Amino acid sequence: MIFDTHAHYDDDWFDEDREALLRGLSSRGVGTVVNVGASMRGSRESVALAAEWPFVYAAVGVHPDHAPQMTEADIDELRTLAANEKVVAIGEIGFDYGHEDELTEEERTEQRKAQEHWFRRQLELAAELSLPVIIHSRGAEGDTLAVMKEYADKVKGGIIHCFSGSPETAEAYRKLGFHIGVGGVITFKNARRLPDVVAAAPLSQIVLETDAPYMAPVPYRGKRNDSGYLPQVVAKIAEIKGVSEEEVVRITEENARQLFSLPGSDR
Repeated sequence: MIFDTHAHYDDDWFDEDREALLRGLSSRGVGTVVNVGASMRGSRESVALAAEWPFVYAAVGVHPDHAPQMTEADIDELRTLAANEKVVAIGEIGFDYGHEDELTEEERTEQRKAQEHWFRRQLELAAELSLPVIIHSRGAEGDTLAVMKEYADKVKGGIIHCFSGSPETAEAYRKLGFHIGVGGVITFKNARRLPDVVAAAPLSQIVLETDAPYMAPVPYRGKRNDSGYLPQVVAKIAEIKGVSEEEVVRITEENARQLFSLPGSDR
């Protein structure tokens, strides 16, 4: 069944129908979901969701937008949260340079320094705990790759979430042992490099993700996203790769189960 490696069902957008939606995912072909923390609150809520739903697992971490407000006490709390048996990764963590237009040069420099500091601290935590990482990178392709080259031998693999780099960068990540996350963007008419990336990358490097409630695939673009829309992503990947949809589901699920050390991998 489909394995969604990146969703945010703790988001307020699901408050009215979260239980019904999650209960119905299996009938829509979805077997496993990793709910990913983007803040301290989101990390706590991800662990709570994983405790409530057998097919849901959690990642804990702080998104770069929130990282400048982190403290060492937060690292300690993430360590405690990660001790839960259903926590399978540290994330989402990384760099985000997408909101810098309104900043002065000094503010931009300070923000990037803070993002890098707490990115590295969370990578160090992942290495300490032998957990994979889920990496957020927006407008920071070179900086992200440079940092991950430093930590590739220390962390237990991971996913470059919502991959937007070049085929060459995807290949560099493959050599470092990282997967690329492919979601609704692959169905967009204005998707630029991602179809070329998927064409060039082996299926063994690809995992499925939604980023729900964001980035719903065509024909649901602009609506609230959820894991039940992933068949649209599967179909597009199968078309690009010239393989069956069943093969895409099978291999991407095996990739995710192996990465997160979950039962059911054939490898």
